[in-house]
Amino acid sequence: MARVKLTIDGTGVSTEAGSTILDAARDAEIYIPSICSHPDLACVDDIKGESFVFRGGERIETDDPEATWDGCGLCVVEIDGEIVRSCATEVVDGMAVATDSEGVLAERRKKLTALLSEHPHTCLTCAQAQGCSITQCSTNVPENERCCDLLGSCELQRVSQFIGVPQDVSKYKPRGLPSLKDEPLFDHNTELCIGCLRCVRACRDLRDVGTLSFVIRDGKPVVGTVEGPTRKESHCRFCGACIEVCPTGALMDKERAVGEDREKKLVPCRSSCPAGVDIPRFVRHIADGETGKAIAVIREKLPLAFAPSYVCFHPCEEVCHRGQVTTAVSVCRLKRFAVDSDTGEWHSRVAGKPSTGKKVAVVGSGPAGLTAAYYLAGQGHAVTVFEELPEAGGMLRVGIPEYRFPRELLEKDLEEVRSMGVEIECASKVDQARFEQLASGYDAVFVATGAHVSKKIDLPGRDLDGVYWGMDFLRDRSLGKIDAGVFDGKRVVVVGGGNVAVDAARVARRLGSGDVTMVSLESPEELPAHDWEIEEARDEGVKLVTGWGPVEVDSGHGRVMGLKVKRCTRVFDEKGRFSPTYDESETRDLPADVVILAIGQDASSGPFESCGLSPDRTIEIDEDTLATQMAKVFAGGDVAAGPGSVIDAIAAGRKAAVEIDRSLGGDGDIEVTLLDPEPVEHRLGKIENFAGLERIKPGTLDAGGRTSTFASCEETLTADQARLEAARCFNCDLRLAIAGVALPPSVELYFELMPESVESAPETEGVFQLYDAEKKVISIKGVMNLKASLAEVLEENESAKFFTLEQDPMYTKRESELIQQYLKEHGELPGGGEDDLDDLF
Repeated sequence: MARVKLTIDGTGVSTEAGSTILDAARDAEIYIPSICSHPDLACVDDIKGESFVFRGGERIETDDPEATWDGCGLCVVEIDGEIVRSCATEVVDGMAVATDSEGVLAERRKKLTALLSEHPHTCLTCAQAQGCSITQCSTNVPENERCCDLLGSCELQRVSQFIGVPQDVSKYKPRGLPSLKDEPLFDHNTELCIGCLRCVRACRDLRDVGTLSFVIRDGKPVVGTVEGPTRKESHCRFCGACIEVCPTGALMDKERAVGEDREKKLVPCRSSCPAGVDIPRFVRHIADGETGKAIAVIREKLPLAFAPSYVCFHPCEEVCHRGQVTTAVSVCRLKRFAVDSDTGEWHSRVAGKPSTGKKVAVVGSGPAGLTAAYYLAGQGHAVTVFEELPEAGGMLRVGIPEYRFPRELLEKDLEEVRSMGVEIECASKVDQARFEQLASGYDAVFVATGAHVSKKIDLPGRDLDGVYWGMDFLRDRSLGKIDAGVFDGKRVVVVGGGNVAVDAARVARRLGSGDVTMVSLESPEELPAHDWEIEEARDEGVKLVTGWGPVEVDSGHGRVMGLKVKRCTRVFDEKGRFSPTYDESETRDLPADVVILAIGQDASSGPFESCGLSPDRTIEIDEDTLATQMAKVFAGGDVAAGPGSVIDAIAAGRKAAVEIDRSLGGDGDIEVTLLDPEPVEHRLGKIENFAGLERIKPGTLDAGGRTSTFASCEETLTADQARLEAARCFNCDLRLAIAGVALPPSVELYFELMPESVESAPETEGVFQLYDAEKKVISIKGVMNLKASLAEVLEENESAKFFTLEQDPMYTKRESELIQQYLKEHGELPGGGEDDLDDLF
């Protein structure tokens, strides 16, 4: 590409031919102010609007259908005595550009005056603006004339300070325009809009959606929606691009996203995934028909890809922004579609590191243990997994019924772990003595035995034939110790309201019972089981009795006859702690032949006393490193954190691999790249009625057919269904790819020394600096009362024309710092010598 050489304020600049002056200045890090310009948007050059737009419920017609708008005009520069817009003027070889001539500065102030005349600006010239809360005003500015919550971080404020707010700018008069807050996610305060049209161009040019446009009224742009009074009616994609580029508080997130929480709030699905899966990225690939790329993204974080694609509790969906408009994107079903469609191209990029000679023992082959084993083997360590059960998988095999997670898919996950060189020894019980041998014979041990112990209560009749404990029941059934049809013709009561209780009830239906009842302490709103699991159980004929607690198992001839329950009046105390209370006078009898007590799980921590156990029998660990009090021993997953989800266990396994690898001298870097980053595609395109799109539901077995089989209840989405469902995504992450604007260099906020500005000064200790007409320092003073002292200056000092101030109770220290700064910049103090302080004080 040909290059062009020019000078900007005397500085030589080389840039590509065809660039604008503004582009060249940005590349050379020379600041030229602008409000309508943005790095990702084309120059405003006679942009044309619509014949009408909607501002809320108001339809606004244009003054002139042929009228155009040519930008804010703040970016003007001077070339050979001519004032031109730098955003619309191409560079020419040998061009000499001036950005700060008197003509340029005067034109910018003129344009800024026009912008600020219809925007709140009192706060911009207030001496107490820095750190102001806006809610309380010492100068009693009416609330509707104050700046918005962006004061202090507002782009328009920074640009105004750089140009200098003219003292003769007319007083802002509120126009009474609507603040639109009834729609989800974003608010639109039309009173604060300055008509820069960044939002319109981002929506139209960057996203190719066209929800927003403008009309010309009285020579100025008025922004609104195009096809109806609401964003929904105008087919908004809710991507947030308009918010991202807005230089004022006109368009804002309902929940502001700033600082360290910015990405978490803007892309909550990704930040809420315990394993860190890049959800928007893989969903976008599915929407584009690129399933191979989608599975590669998933596999970068999930070596056990099938398990969390079938049984994840998907916390990402609970925070999905789409859920505030209709229903959340079906992330888990899309993940399942991707893994079920996997052809394995990504596998060629999986490569382990050379052997380290270190040995690691993993106790437990559940999701935490298998994940840790996979990554540690990839780091070059020799890993052996010890599993007490006859088959590997832990809770994935014996705690989750096949209708939720088919066993052939578990085998595929296990195959992937073994492919990394992990050895899995089943039927290998680790008791206390064996554990001590492992701790002494291996370089590190990771305990991930889960929470397989059924929580027990002292309930009369619990030892009767026909009484089962929840986790024991599910495990024995999975291992073939409970025969099919064992509950034929029997009435089953399941005690508990959690996910284990729901699984037990649904399994009981599949074992032949036509009469299954779940009884829980909790009310329907308090049930700990997920709503969709409760709904599926009800669909299968499981009855729900809520607000009752067990008293005893009724018996006859040594067998179960029923369950007596009493009314539970409260489950949790005022502090949210589990503390049930009962009405002992209100009881009832539930007929039953089988009672399953599924009231919770305890950690499988029996052999690990030497690691240190907490009162609830979980292993005590360092939360940062997962290390136990026993040297070389780490613990994670349910055995340390208590009962949780599969995805939580996988996240714990990843963390364990990182920390154990570091303890063995590695770098702890387990990240893999299975798909190279690709250029960001900002375009989304218009989708009719996008806001109204509902979830795509996969095919399912009818409720009657489900209870006769342990086969999966739900089908995988088809390719067409998956693309339609993925297309519902808001692509929130694309907002993070929008370039930031170049802000003006930090400048002192000069206030003209006049009664109005002095009146707004704070009555606190601090430092003020006085400047002459050319803004040269003539005095630096630390005082007890800034307002009173400046009032004296106003009466006595004729040479002072401007002032700056800083509130600082340590004013003598600050006074010294400012003197030193002045000396560094100018070499000497006013008056000719460093010992002549009278000119400063």
